[in-house]
Amino acid sequence: MPDPKPAPTGPVQSEALGALRVQIDAIDQQLLNLLNQRALVAEKVGEIKRAEGSPFFRPDRVAQVIEKIQTNNQGPLLNQHVASIWREIMSACLALEAPQRVAVLGPQGTFCEQAAIEFFGSAANLIYCANFDEVFHATAAGTAQYGVVGMENSTEGVVARSLDLFLRSPVHVVGEVSLLVRHNLLRQVNSLEGVEVVMAHPQALAQCQGWLSTHLPNAERRAVSSNAEGARLAATNPAWAGIASERAAAQFGLHIVSHAIQDEAYN
Repeated sequence: MPDPKPAPTGPVQSEALGALRVQIDAIDQQLLNLLNQRALVAEKVGEIKRAEGSPFFRPDRVAQVIEKIQTNNQGPLLNQHVASIWREIMSACLALEAPQRVAVLGPQGTFCEQAAIEFFGSAANLIYCANFDEVFHATAAGTAQYGVVGMENSTEGVVARSLDLFLRSPVHVVGEVSLLVRHNLLRQVNSLEGVEVVMAHPQALAQCQGWLSTHLPNAERRAVSSNAEGARLAATNPAWAGIASERAAAQFGLHIVSHAIQDEAYN
């Protein structure tokens, strides 16, 4: 007797699904061609700006383009997603005109980094600084064309150091980003047991003091230069924990032991 036909080892693709994927592949190629056409035009724009001495990055122009795109959007893509897509397109094209150097509080994984990417797009060249003083210095000295610092929090109010630095520095505000800040407890092991030290920026420690007093009353609270720095240090010692973003957890390979531990839900 003939051997039975072997069962397929992978997922079976229907003809209808296969046809739709062919359509998507063709549309993707069209999108790629159009994006590269846009990039070529952007390079010519950059040449003119360079000759005229015009600024390469104009937040008002970015806002105008995104607003126009959202007005013309007929769906089904949501406007917020369309805005994110176009911000990245414009960021990539701007990088061809002239890469933008942006100073942020480091290391990788800070909320300042997140704000910078939301404002400038992921094609910006980020310069990571140890503290806000360095961000201001890098921007004023021209090492960076822009800087991103925290200014205000709904729980703790104005970030005093940033305000002081603005009063003493020649830089000025060109835009703002509002972030919904979610503080998470990060650690090498997925447990609250054995936590001896919790590290974070002083603002974050203050914003989570109620949760810390309830769940880790005996742990030392150690202030560091940024939440991401606390996460970086937590990755070096199993008895240490950091308070930081999900982005920082991914960056340093840490477990999120507890999500959203800030005392105010809308931080």
